Parts: sequence; C-alpha cells; structure tokens
Amino acid sequence: MDLFRTAEKMGFQWLKILNKDPRLDGMDDLSGTEIPLHYIFKLASHAIHLVVFYERSGHYLWHGPLRLKQHMDRKFVPFRKLHFGRYPGAYEKPELLLASIDDLKVQIPKNPSSFLEEISHSRFLECRYREARAFFQLYPDDASLDAVEFRKKAKSLLHLAALTLNNLGVKFWLSSGTCLGWYRQCNIIPYSKDVDLGVFIRDYKADIIPAFQKAGLPLKHKFGKVEDSLELSFQGEGDIKLDIFFFYEEDDHIWNGGTQAKSGKKFKYLFPKFTLCWTEFVELKVHVPCETLQYVEANYGPDWRVPVKMWDWKSSPSNVQDNGVWPVDEWDDVIQIY
Repeated sequence: MDLFRTAEKMGFQWLKILNKDPRLDGMDDLSGTEIPLHYIFKLASHAIHLVVFYERSGHYLWHGPLRLKQHMDRKFVPFRKLHFGRYPGAYEKPELLLASIDDLKVQIPKNPSSFLEEISHSRFLECRYREARAFFQLYPDDASLDAVEFRKKAKSLLHLAALTLNNLGVKFWLSSGTCLGWYRQCNIIPYSKDVDLGVFIRDYKADIIPAFQKAGLPLKHKFGKVEDSLELSFQGEGDIKLDIFFFYEEDDHIWNGGTQAKSGKKFKYLFPKFTLCWTEFVELKVHVPCETLQYVEANYGPDWRVPVKMWDWKSSPSNVQDNGVWPVDEWDDVIQIY
C-alpha cells in the first residue's frame, strides 16, 4: 500500500494488527478470514495509532480490540498508553467535516464532543456465535411458520422500542428472555411470547408511556410506582407484548419488581451489580449487561443453557423473592390493567 511505502520513506516503522472477523466466527469455512484492525506507526519517540472502523449491519461503526499476537514486539511502543481499542467498540456513525490542521486536510466528526464522550462507554460484546451453533446442534431451532412469524414481529417490535427510547434519550438494555436469547443462541427465543427490556429507574421519564402510545403501542398494564417496583407492558402486533422492567440500585445489588394483579402480591428479582456494553442483536445496536453470564445465571440459574418452555415468573426465576403485598388502598394506582 502507498501509505506504508510513503511512511517508510519518511522514516516510520509500522506494525499491522490483524484478527479474525468476529462475524464469521460461527462459520467453519470462513473463520480464518482476518481483517486489519489497528496500525501503529513509530518515528523516534512518537507514535500514531490508526484504528480501523467497519460499518456493521445495525448501521453503526465497530472497531476490534488491540491484541498483540505472540510473535509481535511488545516493546514497539508503550502499548499500555494506547487506550483507544483496548476493547472492541461501537459508535454511532458521525457526520464528518473537512478541516484543515497545520495545512493538512483531515476529516473530523461534526460534533467532536459527542464522539469523544462515546469513547468511555463504547465497549462492545460480540454475540457468542460458536456457543449458539453448539446450542442448536443440541436443540434444533424451531423453523415452523409460527416461530418465523413470531421472530419477525419481535424484531420489528424491538426496533420500534429502541427507536422510541433512543429518541427520548432513555438508556435501556435487553433483559430476561430477550437477553437469554441473545446470550445463548444469538437470536430471539421463538416461544418467549414477548420482548423484555430493562431501564434504570434513574432514567425513567414521564414521556415514556405517551411516546409508546404515539408509536402505535398501547399500554397493556402498569404495575408499581416510580418509587417501587415499576413495570410497564405495551401491546405489540398480534399477541406479542413489550415488557419494560425498571431496576433499582442498592449498595450491593440491583433489583426489579413484579406484581401479581389478582392478589396484589409483590415480588423482587435480585441481580449482582452490572455495567452496560453494546452488542448487535437482530441488526440493532443495543445494550446488554457487560457481566452477562452473572446476569443470566441470577435469573435462570446454573441450567440456563437448557431450554424451559413452561416458565412461571413468580416461582421459576432463581433470583425471585417475596416482597410483601401492596396495600389495598393503593391498588387503583399500582395495579392498572387496560
């Protein structure tokens, strides 16, 4: 490439870092395909770190991790100081502007501060393609018309929910069965009957209900209240619904609530603390808990790999606890069914 020849003429040494394209990890014949991820140019005590971005099918930009292979010179530059690319990252596609810096024409993001702000929470987790393939060898995928139809509706519901929450600036993640489907089989579980999202209660906005109604998703039920055990459910196309669970942070754990409408009984689901990472799921850039295994195990126990079709939200989860009963005089507020 001309770039490297020119760099060498100017006295630069360079290092190219290739790795497998993670999207091909689930395919035997293609999993050897390597793509360039990073280039490091060095001149005396100066280094230029070039990070290669790829556009992915969720219409966002992705870069791979800076991982040195065994034969590489670890003293080439002080790699510990190269923070950009320590983990794979995902970014919104920025609009670019042509700028002139020291008479050098370069492109920069139109909104540099928002791009820089993305860096600190850009960490990306790839779907576990190999494990998903192994799962389907044990439990062949349901390819029936009903399953295909459900997945199609669930995907479009998830895209609509993401658009609605993103427009409101409300951060959310895949939760419950939707998170399990991503982690275990890189797909929507065809018998799950709903789409599950999590939102921290600190990110709650009163506009959420009207925004979903405006998007054509009527409110199906509202349980709890902002201070305690809030949960919203919206009706999607056909019999598929969207459940949004709100999570409350304590000193050493995080929890969300559940309410049984006919008895007013309250339940609590405990999770170890977690942070949020990006992933791609059904062609959508979306958050999942970075500590996904602990999150899934909290909810589904050590046997989460085994499909369970009969699931009772009040007794099946490993992390469920009784949490008292709503006082009868509050029922009109905390148990609303439409």
